[in-house]
Amino acid sequence: MHLEKTISQADGRLQILNCLLEDDSQKSTREIIAGMTQPQKRLPSKYFYDAHGSRLFERICELPEYYLTRTELAILEANAPAIMAFFAECGGDLVELGSGSNRKIKILLDAVPAPARRRLRYVPVDISESALCEASQELLSAYRDLYILGIIGDFTRHLEILPQDRKLITFLGSTIGNFASSERLAFLQGVARVMNPEDRFVLGLDMLKPPEVIEAAYNDRQGVTAEFNKNILRNLNRWLKADFAIADFEHHAFFVKEKQRVEMHLRATRQTGARLADLDLPVSCRPGETIHTEISQKFSREQAHREFRLAGLAATRWFTDPAGWFSLVMLQKAPERQDQ
Repeated sequence: MHLEKTISQADGRLQILNCLLEDDSQKSTREIIAGMTQPQKRLPSKYFYDAHGSRLFERICELPEYYLTRTELAILEANAPAIMAFFAECGGDLVELGSGSNRKIKILLDAVPAPARRRLRYVPVDISESALCEASQELLSAYRDLYILGIIGDFTRHLEILPQDRKLITFLGSTIGNFASSERLAFLQGVARVMNPEDRFVLGLDMLKPPEVIEAAYNDRQGVTAEFNKNILRNLNRWLKADFAIADFEHHAFFVKEKQRVEMHLRATRQTGARLADLDLPVSCRPGETIHTEISQKFSREQAHREFRLAGLAATRWFTDPAGWFSLVMLQKAPERQDQ
């Protein structure tokens, strides 16, 4: 694969591949320009994340209103042995898309007996080189028998770089809900394409629940989510030499019933503007105008099954909490239909 480039290797247990080349920065530039010149301005949610953004998100995960992480962790702790039974008799790769911190993956690794873990290779995929390397070194210290192939890349564009061997792919959290419907379908189809019949895919889904519970999760009393939302402008200021006045924007998050999703926006509190110097792009916002920064889709089982079928995937097991607020779904590649 011509995009693949080895940038780091250490003591035989760690290899890092970089898939982010110059054309990726050009694509990022195009999507920012396209988003900020639409009638409804928008920015891709991946630009929340620098080191500060990652720390803010970790704080969000601990908030009392943010049910998602603690519910998913309880599901993982209860069902990790069943999920990791994939490695009981045969080795393979444990792939984590959007790996981030190690809290969840440690639950899965701890569910594998040491002899079986020696046949397992961990393959984290993350857009942040520093986060991936730091997390990998922590795991190597904690698990002396673990081998890691780290991939620095955008999992929406670089799925083809995943190993071809037997693998269990995980996409934990509720990140799939941050994709628009067409993007979700393209992503799920991409996962299906890189799967072998024996491979499995474990996907996190935030399920439908009372709107007041959902909205509270994105409007915490401490204001951490608001700071996280504004961090996207701080990153543009630093990365693109922009000059957004952060104080001119307020956090705005709400549940859209007809679309069954949360939308997060930054709303201008006064006439304001900025210039993204590196893109030679002026931006103006009227009072009350918003920049759309994130969606978070909530799913019913019926909707999820429809999307899986369209993508060529089939659910084999559902793992959920007693209230049905969150689900981990184990999927396999659907058998190809034989036209009569």
